[in-house]
Amino acid sequence: MAFEIREEGQFTVVLVDETRLDASIAESFKTYLFDQIESGKNQLLVDLSQVRFMDSSGLGALVAGLKKSAGSGSFALASAQPAVKDLFDLTSMDKLFTMHNSVADAIQGD
Repeated sequence: MAFEIREEGQFTVVLVDETRLDASIAESFKTYLFDQIESGKNQLLVDLSQVRFMDSSGLGALVAGLKKSAGSGSFALASAQPAVKDLFDLTSMDKLFTMHNSVADAIQGD
């Protein structure tokens, strides 16, 4: 599994460099997010541009990251692909998360 991190603007961008965010990597992804938050990264932006499929485990890892960051900063998503956007719409999680069309839009404050 591959997660990459970089600083862009006011955000710490976490790229999920996998095509699937599912049960096979969800727990390690959640741990990775928690490690970033606990190390003081308080403006997280998760770049989902590579993710083509997400199941409930992947969604659960994102919800856990959102909850962990609550009160200490922001947690947003960017570049969700159509199938992933559909999952967020179907589960009404699009109302829970701040979602940006792209990392550039998030940085510019779309």
